[in-house]
Amino acid sequence: MARLAKKVAIITGAGGGVGRAAALRFADEGAAVAAVDVNPDACAATVRRVEAGGGAALCIAADVSVEADCARMVTTAEAEFGSLHVLFNNAGVFHPDDGDAVETTAAVWQETMAVNALGVFLGCKYGIPALRRAGGGAIINTASFVARMGAAVPQIAYTASKGAVLALTRELAVFHAREGIRVNALCPGPLQTEMLASVLDTDAKRERRLTHIPMGRFGLVEEIAEAAVWLASDESSYTTGAEFMVDGGITAAYLTPE
Repeated sequence: MARLAKKVAIITGAGGGVGRAAALRFADEGAAVAAVDVNPDACAATVRRVEAGGGAALCIAADVSVEADCARMVTTAEAEFGSLHVLFNNAGVFHPDDGDAVETTAAVWQETMAVNALGVFLGCKYGIPALRRAGGGAIINTASFVARMGAAVPQIAYTASKGAVLALTRELAVFHAREGIRVNALCPGPLQTEMLASVLDTDAKRERRLTHIPMGRFGLVEEIAEAAVWLASDESSYTTGAEFMVDGGITAAYLTPE
C-alpha cells in the first residue's frame, strides 16, 4: 500500500526545489497535494507534473507571509479534498543582501523573517485546526543545518530565521503531542538548488563548502523529499519534536578526511 494513501497534504514553496520534489513524491505515495507557491506559474507547472504521473493536485497561489493567504490555502485544500493530514511548511527565501549584523538592513531582516519564520507560524496557526478536524496529522517545518551550527559565510537573517523554526517546532510538538499532531523540523544540508548557487557563485566558494561535507557532495532535492515522505507517513508515528538532519554529515563534522 502507498505510504501516504488517503492523506491530503499542503506543501508550501511547491513551485520548485524541495517543494516540487516533495509534491511529486507525496503524490507517488498516494497523497492528494495542495501545492502552494507565491509564483502561480511555477505552482501550476508542479501540478501538471503531478497530474501527468496520475496524481491528484491543486495549485494555490499564496504568499505565506500574508495571514489571509495562509487561511485561504487551508480552507481551499479542505474544500477541494475534504480534510488535511499533512502540512509541509517548506517555503523560504534567502535575500542576496543578507550579510553580517552590521551590513544587513532591517528591511532584509524583516523580509526574511516574514517568509521563513512568520510563514511557518501562520501555516501552523491555520493548519492545526484542520489537522484537529481530521483527527491528527503531521507538520513538517523546513529549517536548515545552519540553525544548528551557524553559517560559514555571513547570512544573519537566514540563519536566525531557521533557528526560530527549530524553536517553534519544539514548542508545537510538546503542546500538540496529546492531540495526535506530530511536529518535526527537516534540516537540509547544502543542496544543489538555485538558492545555493546564488550564494556559491564561484568554483572557489563551492569547493570551500564541499570541504566541510563528509560525503563530499551537495545533496539533491529528491533526497530531502524522501525524508519528508517518512516524516509525513505513519512510519514516523513515534517521532515528534525532532530536528531531522539530512545534511551529508556536515553537522557531525569538525574536520573532514583529507
